[in-house]
Amino acid sequence: MILFGPTHLTILAMIALVSALLVWLFRSNAVPHGRLRVILGMALAANELVWWFYRYSREGVHIGNLPLHLCDAGVWLSVLACLTGVEVVVEFAYFTGLAGAGMALFTPNLIAPWPQYPAVAFFLSHGGIVIVMSSLVFGTRLRLVAWQVWRSFGLLLLYASAIGLFDWATKENYMFMRHTPEAGSPLDLMGPWPWYLAGGAAVGLVLFWLLWLPVRRAGPAPTGERAYP
Repeated sequence: MILFGPTHLTILAMIALVSALLVWLFRSNAVPHGRLRVILGMALAANELVWWFYRYSREGVHIGNLPLHLCDAGVWLSVLACLTGVEVVVEFAYFTGLAGAGMALFTPNLIAPWPQYPAVAFFLSHGGIVIVMSSLVFGTRLRLVAWQVWRSFGLLLLYASAIGLFDWATKENYMFMRHTPEAGSPLDLMGPWPWYLAGGAAVGLVLFWLLWLPVRRAGPAPTGERAYP
């Protein structure tokens, strides 16, 4: 697939269109919010389980193909956000999901050429995160306060630290903590290891704040455990 070629741009446009349609569906109250959230969560989970069955039935499960990348976590965070509505899960899934999956969609690191199923699964999974979290947050007009950006970023650093320790112990490269993707990525512009890690974290924080702007809310922090019913 050519980066930003016709196929790539068409896929990105379809993701944006489906996201917009679902935001409208949420806001129009054509379907009860709770039911629609469950449908989206179950669809995202089912897609991921199909991919797991396909991959592990062929490769087996081993230390090098575990679902430990940030977008792997983003899928299940998005599922939990749909099924539970717990505030910290929703906000963390929103920030990490749209920042991480969004970057992956713009610079896809495919393990098979398009249109083989692994490539299709990549866009279904990452696009699904963007679609689901955009629908939940923008469709329900969710509002977040500034300290929630820092809470989500802190959780991201904790997850990255845990994955970094796992990579160090196993010599794997989950979340690209040991070297940048072989197919190339914007991380290549941030210098050698470990400097690109700091650069990536800084870019991530900037993306979090940009994602906060359309959902920002002034005033005291919310007190409830749920972002919405």
